[in-house]
Amino acid sequence: MDLSKAQKIIREKYYERDSVRGLYATFTWFIEEVGELADAVIKMNKEAIEEELADVFAWLLSIANLLNIDLEDAFRKKYL
Repeated sequence: MDLSKAQKIIREKYYERDSVRGLYATFTWFIEEVGELADAVIKMNKEAIEEELADVFAWLLSIANLLNIDLEDAFRKKYL
């Protein structure tokens, strides 16, 4: 699956809910997930790391959707 497809999936499933919650609250949830990822990394719990990486990625895509930013395009501009 490519990044654009992943962003589209998150948009279809969560955009309405994220829009109601708003950017600030959605960003706060993202930060909470980053904290959970940090905890999993500190504990070196591979299963939890995988789960939290997926959560962080999904919340990042939600933020990009709320800001109407194509994350794949942004990544390409910055790193390719």
